[in-house]
Amino acid sequence: MSHTLNHLGQTIGFAVPGWEPATRPSPKILAGRFCRLEPLDSKCHATDLFAANTLDADGRNWTYLPYGPFESMGSYIDWMEQCCTGTDPLFFAIVSQATGKAIGVAAYSRITPEQGTIEVGHLNFSPLLQRTPAATEAMWLMMKEAFALGFRRYEWKCNALNQPSRAAAQRLGLSFEGVFRQANIVKGCNRDTAWYAAIDREWPALNEAFQTWLEPANFDEAGRQGISLSKLTKPLLAHIG
Repeated sequence: MSHTLNHLGQTIGFAVPGWEPATRPSPKILAGRFCRLEPLDSKCHATDLFAANTLDADGRNWTYLPYGPFESMGSYIDWMEQCCTGTDPLFFAIVSQATGKAIGVAAYSRITPEQGTIEVGHLNFSPLLQRTPAATEAMWLMMKEAFALGFRRYEWKCNALNQPSRAAAQRLGLSFEGVFRQANIVKGCNRDTAWYAAIDREWPALNEAFQTWLEPANFDEAGRQGISLSKLTKPLLAHIG
C-alpha cells in the first residue's frame, strides 16, 4: 500500500477508512483434521501435557521460555492455575485428534483489538507434536481465527538466539521485521527479541498455501509431504531473516 501526503505535504500512512476494532478471541474450541485447540484447563489437560513434556528428557523445550521446566506435576499445575487462566494471554491446549490427548500449548497474547494486533506465543510443542502436520495445523487454526476476528496484524516474537523458532515463523509465512536488542532479561540472561508478523492483506495467499499443504493429497501413505510449506510460503514473505 502506498503512503499519502497530508495538507502540509508530509508523508503519512495510508488511510484505513471505516476501521472498527477487532473482536477479542474467546476461549472456544478450534478444530482441524489433525488436532483441535481447547481452552487450557489444568483438570483436563495437565496430566497429558506433563507426560508429553517428560519425553523432552533434557528439557530443551524450556530453554527460551520464561518458566519451566517443572519437576513435578504439582508445580506444573500450580503454574498453569496461576498463569494460564486469564484472557490475555489466552491459553489453549493442542489436542491430537487421533489420540484425544493434549500434546502442546499455545496462546494468544498482547491482544489489542482497538489497534487490530495480536500475538501468538507461549508455544511449547512436546516431542509428540513436533514436526507433525498437527503442529502446522494448530498454527494455521490460530492464525485463521485471528484474521477472521478482524485483526490486521498477527505477530510472532522469540529469543533472537532461538533458531528453530525463527525458522518456524518464516516457514509459517511470517515476515522478519527486525531484532529488538536487550529487550528483556529472562532466567537471568539477556534476551534480544526477533520480531515476525503477517498482515491482513497477506492472509488470503497464506491461507491458500496452508490449505494446499494440508490437503490429504499432499501426503503419501507413510505421511510424507509432497510439497513443503516453506516452498509455498517463501515467495509470500516480505522480508527474510
